[in-house]
Amino acid sequence: MGRETQRLAVSICGLVQGVGFRPFVFNLARELRLSGWISNNPHGVAIEVEGEAIRLDEFLHCIETSLPPNAVVYSLESRILDPIGYGQFEIRPSDRTGEKVPFILPDIAVCPACLREMNNPSDRRFRYPFINCTHCGPRFSIILGLPYDRVNTTMRAFTMCRACRTEYEDPDNRRFHAQPIACPDCGPQLTFLDEHGRSVAERDQALQASVKAIRNGQVIAIKGLGGFHMMVDAANNDAIGALRKRKGRGSKPLAVMFANLEQVRRFCRVSDLEGRLLRSPESPIVLLSKKDPNALDQAAPGNPNLGALLPYTPLHHLLLAEIGAPVIATSGNRSEEPICTTDEEALARLAGIADGFLVHDRPIARHVDDSIAWVVAGRRQILRRARGYAPLPLVTKNPLPPILAVGGHLKNSIALSKGNLLFPSQHIGDLDTLETEAAFEKVIEDLTSLYQIEPTITAHDMHPEYGSTAFAVNRSAGTNRISVQHHLAHVYACMVENELNGPVLGISWDGTGYGTDGTIWGGEWFRVDRNGSQRVFTLSPFRLPGSETAIREPRRSALGLIRELDKGELDTTGELEYLSSFSKAELRILLQSLESGINAPFSSSMGRLFDAVAAILNLCLVNQYEGEAAMKLEHAAAKSRDRGDYTIDLIPGDGDRPGRFNWHPMLGEILEDLRSGVDRSDIAKRFHNTLCQVILATAQQVDVDAVVLTGGCFQNRLLTETAIDRLRRNGFRPYWHQRIPPNDGGIAVGQIIGAARALTQRRGPSK
Repeated sequence: MGRETQRLAVSICGLVQGVGFRPFVFNLARELRLSGWISNNPHGVAIEVEGEAIRLDEFLHCIETSLPPNAVVYSLESRILDPIGYGQFEIRPSDRTGEKVPFILPDIAVCPACLREMNNPSDRRFRYPFINCTHCGPRFSIILGLPYDRVNTTMRAFTMCRACRTEYEDPDNRRFHAQPIACPDCGPQLTFLDEHGRSVAERDQALQASVKAIRNGQVIAIKGLGGFHMMVDAANNDAIGALRKRKGRGSKPLAVMFANLEQVRRFCRVSDLEGRLLRSPESPIVLLSKKDPNALDQAAPGNPNLGALLPYTPLHHLLLAEIGAPVIATSGNRSEEPICTTDEEALARLAGIADGFLVHDRPIARHVDDSIAWVVAGRRQILRRARGYAPLPLVTKNPLPPILAVGGHLKNSIALSKGNLLFPSQHIGDLDTLETEAAFEKVIEDLTSLYQIEPTITAHDMHPEYGSTAFAVNRSAGTNRISVQHHLAHVYACMVENELNGPVLGISWDGTGYGTDGTIWGGEWFRVDRNGSQRVFTLSPFRLPGSETAIREPRRSALGLIRELDKGELDTTGELEYLSSFSKAELRILLQSLESGINAPFSSSMGRLFDAVAAILNLCLVNQYEGEAAMKLEHAAAKSRDRGDYTIDLIPGDGDRPGRFNWHPMLGEILEDLRSGVDRSDIAKRFHNTLCQVILATAQQVDVDAVVLTGGCFQNRLLTETAIDRLRRNGFRPYWHQRIPPNDGGIAVGQIIGAARALTQRRGPSK
């Protein structure tokens, strides 16, 4: 891949105008023999460069690490696109076109200059946990309104001392007009509270009390940048067990915060790109491969990957330096609720979970979770878009009307559009609790107010029982309301970030989504072009006994799958271990449900197919967290070097009816392998290989070069990378997500595009 020609698009926000940044980039591009352009825009610069992949990586690395003096990058987002044949590199005129929309920067990690001052005993901000400057610190989490002045932030309660005021007003100072500027004499301070909310210590003593408590195995709630973290010693299994039990977290993986990159490398394999991600201003949680599967095992039980992050606030740096060991750093909430942002909220909602609270008196204007990312096929992919990225916009080629998209029900986020800018919100969460619904409505009110956008259209999912759909229906007075099919929204989201208009083959695989026929979809293929979309293939459906309960119990999906394969199959497969997990009474009721169809809807869900195969292999019978079965199936497959495939059967479409991937032959061969004693990891690998061969075979039948891979199933790295490889080797152009999550966190972005396309088709082609 190093010699492959690609186009790299880079959006940079920061102090990069009038500091020699464009000449720096121009000379760098010429030195690396790259073509393309750079242009100033109202918020920073936009860059596009074309060349060999290995040179593009070097170009990006130099921009991230070798800035000209006085240049400051607040945020940098990049993505790989198709080359379009630039002849040379040029500095283009500044872009002043389009309607000006207020621009809000995300929160970014503390900069090296501030860290040096914080660790310097002779500096007046020595060990001050709220040190910041114009190059770093809180932005989105403290803004109350625009313009971005101190009076419109949560820092307005703190009056600058004379020394801070002098720095703030000095154009040559690094803190010139740094709105959150503060010092120990005039800024926020720490307080340590016991489990009852009583003050125990203040300032540095509060930090020391927290360090002591964590070392002693206690669970401490720590107020950070966009909300609370729950922290325990990552090497203390008893403390982790207590945290899991109190929080209702089960065996779901927990993120681990390390003091520095060297400490991460002791436990995980870290590529150059992964290292840059960890140390970037966005500072997300990065999913890494563990060196020793048993290391820090209670953080991610039975999982070969670990979610690692580095300290990104001065407070985190001080804590990790004092503790001297990795800590669990998970969201400060009860399971399925949004993170706490106020002291009062934390004391109420985290009662019985936290043994103590490290708080401060700088208010948090809005919750912002940690972002999650990893590297797929050599590119960064965002799995949860929040701190560091939100609310940065996507720039679209075509102008969009003012649309509010309210997203899905799980992993909810919303999006706004105006002109050529599309603004995804921060991650909100699953709309299953009153607290999350309130957070959802607050984010909508918040973003529309901050960006001064009055939506004339509300885009939403087709599912009538989604909380987001109900909200859209209730608020539709005075606005048009457009529903966008769930899996098409996934495809549109991937298309817009890859600058695709079609035709494409969009392969959208996930757990569940409401279909246009009122049934549960989840394994769908669409041909999409400028004129519309057509569902060209689907997974052959099978019943889910217990309906939504099957999402939590993969063994039910397995029961429905095998029952659909052969009505008599259950009589001859009593040796299958998953069957023994049901009592005779349960099995009788479920079989009756399958026979009658009562509370056993048909589904074409690829996510449920993964669940079913995982249960048949006895890898996971009941999910303790979303996606557990599919993850265990992937991890089992990753242990195998098997190159085999099972039989694939593609049934042609008929008129308006889509073709079908008939999984029956594949499942029959899986069962035969299981009976023959084939290693389960080899079966899991053959299953993955077969799905990738199905992707290739359907692409060959639809005969479209561009293939989009989207939906929650493509959070499976083995599936995604194998599919990409097979498609490329056979002359196809695969596309996958980079900046927008492939899961339901990207649905709102796709709804914006779907609604805009629907409006265009209503109006007809422009003349």
